Amino acid sequence: MSAARVAGPGEVGIVPTGVANLETVAAAFRRVGRTPRLLDSAAGIAGAAYVVLPGVGSFADGMAELRRRGWSDAIRRRVEERRPTLAICLGLQLLCAESEEAPSVPGLGCVPGRVVRPEGECRVPQLGWNRISAPAEAVFLRSAVLYFANSYRLEGGPHGWATAIGRHGSRFVAGFEHGGVLACQFHPELSGRVGTGLLNRWLERAPGAAAASERSADHMRLAAAC
Repeated sequence: MSAARVAGPGEVGIVPTGVANLETVAAAFRRVGRTPRLLDSAAGIAGAAYVVLPGVGSFADGMAELRRRGWSDAIRRRVEERRPTLAICLGLQLLCAESEEAPSVPGLGCVPGRVVRPEGECRVPQLGWNRISAPAEAVFLRSAVLYFANSYRLEGGPHGWATAIGRHGSRFVAGFEHGGVLACQFHPELSGRVGTGLLNRWLERAPGAAAASERSADHMRLAAAC
């Protein structure tokens, strides 16, 4: 997987959080005909047409990596502007204000809410396939069976976002979307044809994606001329 410049048109920029299986995510985008590219700067995050924030590990480690690299503000700004941004598993949790897993570590705060560990009689981590129910107004999310691997979760969706719900012991947020931003507690890259369909919808229908691709192309042309 290539790195070291802004992702160009047709490419998908992946934020290396340090707590993610990047190759699995990259392979999923290759399957839908896109070129994945690791991003290595705040400017790259700001300039990419599409950005993916993956993660499968600790909330504290993920936030520490984003802050160490100085990427928090760039991600926060993309989400505030509703530009095409996909957050997967821990990535969804990092968008939140805080997590029970690391009470002293603030999240990105893009959406309100505290990520918590499930209570009651259910297996933790949730590991395997589970059904989600998506609202009719969702553009990307669909009611389907998808693959999860998580020990913490958000129990209430952010106000004004289309929120999909799952059940594992009790109700939890399986995903939410607004504009070009899509956050998934499940792993679309591990969810077979259903996950592939979700990625395609996000790539094709995210508002502002075409304009973002053109801005990225302009950036590349300017860089080549210098």
